[in-house]
Amino acid sequence: NTGEKNQAKYRAIERFAQTHGSQFYPAGRGIAHQVLVEEGHAWPGAMVVGSDSHSNMYGGIGCLGTPVVRTDAAAIWATAQTWWQAPPVARVELRGALAPGVVGKDVIVALCALFARDEVLNHAVEFAGDGVRGLPVEDRLAIANMTTEWGALAGLFAVDDVTLRWYDARARDTRSPAVTPAAVAALRASVEAEPSRWAPDGDAVYAKHLWLDLGSLTPHVSGPDTVKAATPLAALEPQHVAINKAYIVSCVNSRAKDLREAADVIRAAQRARPGAPVRAAPGVAWYVAAASSQVMADAQASGDWQVLIDAGARTLPPGCGPCIGLGVGLLEDGEVGISATNRNYKGRMGSKKAHTYLASPAVVAASAIQGYICSPATAIRGAADTAATTAPSVRYGIEDAAPQARDASSAAGDAIRGFPAALEGRLVFLPADNLNTDGIYPGKYTYQDDITREQMKQIVMENYDPEFSRLIQPGDVVVAG
Repeated sequence: NTGEKNQAKYRAIERFAQTHGSQFYPAGRGIAHQVLVEEGHAWPGAMVVGSDSHSNMYGGIGCLGTPVVRTDAAAIWATAQTWWQAPPVARVELRGALAPGVVGKDVIVALCALFARDEVLNHAVEFAGDGVRGLPVEDRLAIANMTTEWGALAGLFAVDDVTLRWYDARARDTRSPAVTPAAVAALRASVEAEPSRWAPDGDAVYAKHLWLDLGSLTPHVSGPDTVKAATPLAALEPQHVAINKAYIVSCVNSRAKDLREAADVIRAAQRARPGAPVRAAPGVAWYVAAASSQVMADAQASGDWQVLIDAGARTLPPGCGPCIGLGVGLLEDGEVGISATNRNYKGRMGSKKAHTYLASPAVVAASAIQGYICSPATAIRGAADTAATTAPSVRYGIEDAAPQARDASSAAGDAIRGFPAALEGRLVFLPADNLNTDGIYPGKYTYQDDITREQMKQIVMENYDPEFSRLIQPGDVVVAG
């Protein structure tokens, strides 16, 4: 958005940063979560809060990331302090190893659907198990990122040799002055000298113990329109779900590894079908944006970016874009989209009369080529395998955890000081489970900072019921579930 109104907003933000001695990154640098990791602001062993729900992502590098609302962020700036109530901790044990073609996105999409009864709601999730060793940092970042959609307040991977080797490579990249060889060497020395500091306590108590056998997992597709449901790709593909738009954008799956995996689908199809054009199917608009300017430069240097462009992908600047319902390429009434983003709530990426599925970048690229949701193998062949395939059952479970002592300060019936012990008003019931933030306040309005309170009143709950503002009255008590 190069309009004067938007430019003025960025100038005001830059002046604010200069006034307070804060680091400012201009438009086009990328999505904040990716930039914070690249620039070393989110660092292993630290705790970072951010005024966006996907701050959980920093857990992929062993940094405890958790979101705060924007008013809380402003209060932190003003007072230099905050508080955080320690949540219950759920241990999620990842066992075994992923099969080729199965990635971190499949892990978290499956977890959101397999444990869809609020098992980790308002928990901090600790990922452990022998399966963690086989997950590259990029996959860990994707998994931690979408613990938000799973309902968790944080998702954390312990720092290990995989993390340290990733930082060794980052330290050789001179574009990030804070991520230096010396800083990484100090991190490695601390991990090796104090291993107990970087690992769970031996007597740690967990509220939940969940497990997932990675070896039993196949590519999964989330949706439509909810992360609480997912289907093995092998079971969904025979339905030939036609798509109108495909997206590889956002903070969860637009890193260099993701773009490479999408480009590799194109390359493999070109090798398998020499002389035949490998492009987005007729009627499919395919959008690609890097998570940051560094990612975009890396993808351009590797040739992956050009492969995607030659295959018909329409490029967008590094940023959130369609993922939060802003800019071009939004879903229109009746359309179906498949996306490598993290949310497929109704109205999130455009019209609430559209349908959205979530999948890995490779599956999104394959689907863009074929025009319907399909596997990379199908896109590479140019046609589906006629042999019947059955997705194996995913092995997972939840085990009893040790009972935790009850906090006497939060006994039933006690109200938090300052809050009324009872509420009175007309009860307005919303028969909807898992009512999400986009249902309450559509994401496309989030960054319109000149909206008046009266305008807010008109758009609140818009994605749930456009008539909500007309039906509600002052003093009403809204209950959902």
